[in-house]
Amino acid sequence: MTVERMAHYSIKQRLLISLLMATALAWLATLILSYQDTRHELDELLDAHLAQSASLLIAQIGHEADDIEIEHAPQLHRYSRSVAFQVWHRGRKLLLHSAGAPNTPLSPKREGFSDNTVDGRSWRVFSTWDTSGRYMIQVAERREARDELSETMAKNMLLPVLITLPILGLLIWFGVARGLRPLDTLSREVAQRRPDNMAVLDTGEVPIEVLPLVQDLNRLFERVGESLDKERRFTADAAHELRTPLAAIKTQAQVARASMDADERQQALNAVIAGCDRATRLVEQLLTLARLEPEHFRTGEQCGLRALSQQVIAELAPVAVSKNIELQLAADNEVSVRGVPALIEILMRNLIDNAIRYSPPGSEVRVSIVAAADGAVFSVNDQGPGVPEEAKTRIWDRFYRVLGTGESGSGLGLSIVSRIADLHGAATAVTTGDDGLGLRVSVTFKPDALNG
Repeated sequence: MTVERMAHYSIKQRLLISLLMATALAWLATLILSYQDTRHELDELLDAHLAQSASLLIAQIGHEADDIEIEHAPQLHRYSRSVAFQVWHRGRKLLLHSAGAPNTPLSPKREGFSDNTVDGRSWRVFSTWDTSGRYMIQVAERREARDELSETMAKNMLLPVLITLPILGLLIWFGVARGLRPLDTLSREVAQRRPDNMAVLDTGEVPIEVLPLVQDLNRLFERVGESLDKERRFTADAAHELRTPLAAIKTQAQVARASMDADERQQALNAVIAGCDRATRLVEQLLTLARLEPEHFRTGEQCGLRALSQQVIAELAPVAVSKNIELQLAADNEVSVRGVPALIEILMRNLIDNAIRYSPPGSEVRVSIVAAADGAVFSVNDQGPGVPEEAKTRIWDRFYRVLGTGESGSGLGLSIVSRIADLHGAATAVTTGDDGLGLRVSVTFKPDALNG
């Protein structure tokens, strides 16, 4: 039988089989022990009867042995022919014997109990002498009579077991079925649930053995419900954000198609391309944010923050040059943290790109990396308009954008930064930039702190 097939056995089936087997084995062991003990006690009792019979014969021998008429005594019991006795004079001459006794000694042993076979029959024999030492008495019983009595006794013991065991099986089945009924109820309740039903299960009548499972299921339902709510909000917000650039692209495309002026058409087509770029950026950020939701980041590696920063700055340098913005990197030594390099690159790119887009032409964006006692601090400082104090706690929210900046965007960049920081156990902070200008965004990485 395969492991896969065994794994599909029901608990009820296993309990029923186990209890029945345990009960049957316990009863069988009890019967065997009881039979052996009873057989031993029976042999002791019958041996005592043999000894008692021999004592009565000894008392009778006090009269003239020749006058005793025993050979023709009536058979008063069905076991009478299974019992025999002999009286020997000096142990050599047979004076008296019962009707079923042989003419040879029942046992060569002349004192005490013994087992002997005479003429193909097995006997249990008790031998003793009278007080004068003249007469030896041997009283015996056939072994087959004892065996027959033991068999009858064993059958009488076994019969109640054979009758009771099926009844006990039914009672066990009923008890197991009743005990597992809450599991059946729980299974039906879960099976009949709609996919969007995340209500907690009732724990009022749940057995204590199943209570931890139900509590874990309820916690799972709560987490799944929260995740579904977030996804619904995320989908609605994403649809709203995508609607605007798509509408703008459509409008500019219609203008280009209807315009007869080459310059106007070219301007509209450039606007279409710019709108496509914005939509592409928004979709990429949405996909990045969606990939960050599952907790798939359980392991990491040593990441050099300076090397990653240099790579990101090199990628964004053309954008900074087009706006006449100077990018600076302040990092004397390499500082390593444990994390996922691709995610940390996304974090850096979003922060530096935000700083470039919100900084005025001719200004400076400064990227710094500092090793601290409690980890490493990566920060980006721009000379843009900054963020109002009341908005500093909201800029990490999805799709939130500060009004009045004049810059297009999706409001997802800092939300992605926050999520990546959380995955790495890092802390984020927003303060006013150097010399009271612009904005400074810092991410503090703790040593070997990757949450995933």
